[in-house]
Amino acid sequence: MVSLVIVLIATGCGSQSEFVGPAGSTTSSFVVSREEFDRAFPDRNPFYTYDDLVAALSAYPAFTTTGDITTRRREAAAFLANIDHETSGLTLIVEKNTANYANYCDSSKPYGCPAGKAAYFGRGPVQLSWNYNYLGAGKAIGVDLLSDPGRVQRDATVAWKTSLWFWNTQAAAASVTPHEAMVTDRGFGETIRAFNGKLECDGGNPAQVRSRVESYRRMTALLGVTPGGNLSC
Repeated sequence: MVSLVIVLIATGCGSQSEFVGPAGSTTSSFVVSREEFDRAFPDRNPFYTYDDLVAALSAYPAFTTTGDITTRRREAAAFLANIDHETSGLTLIVEKNTANYANYCDSSKPYGCPAGKAAYFGRGPVQLSWNYNYLGAGKAIGVDLLSDPGRVQRDATVAWKTSLWFWNTQAAAASVTPHEAMVTDRGFGETIRAFNGKLECDGGNPAQVRSRVESYRRMTALLGVTPGGNLSC
């Protein structure tokens, strides 16, 4: 078994963690240190580990590596804030409201819901839901999640990869993906639109929007950057 070591590289706003493999080759990096991650989610479920998140980063290499250090750490803060909101501080692996479970099967799709009509409820850091999202995320990361959606709650690296898939590729009700919103200065508010804009933005649920913004402010403070503009939606 090849062992990996963590090296902390000093930056202007904190530490950057890198996994270094044999002969010192860097395999992945993240602008959030292990210590910062621990402070962001002090009560998280043990399922959600820092190492599994870092292992998933290679699936979307532009995530938190685009732009200057402020942009990169703002994107990390925005991502952490939204998953904080979605999972109550990374304490939830699956959706709490079991009454909703049967609502996430779009049977009009030609591929249907082979795992069962009640199998596509929210799981993982972004609470991935709906059969079409399990299909799309699974195809992107090379795992058959349409047939086995439960893998998102069993395999932490897969869970993190589905969250990065959503963040980097899905705009939903927003004009751009969350990743694009943060690297082009559209602001945190546009990431809220991507996550749940149809229900929360434009007065839909201001309390939920405030909760996300408050979490983002906490994460940017933790990472030592200003939050920027356009925080709400």
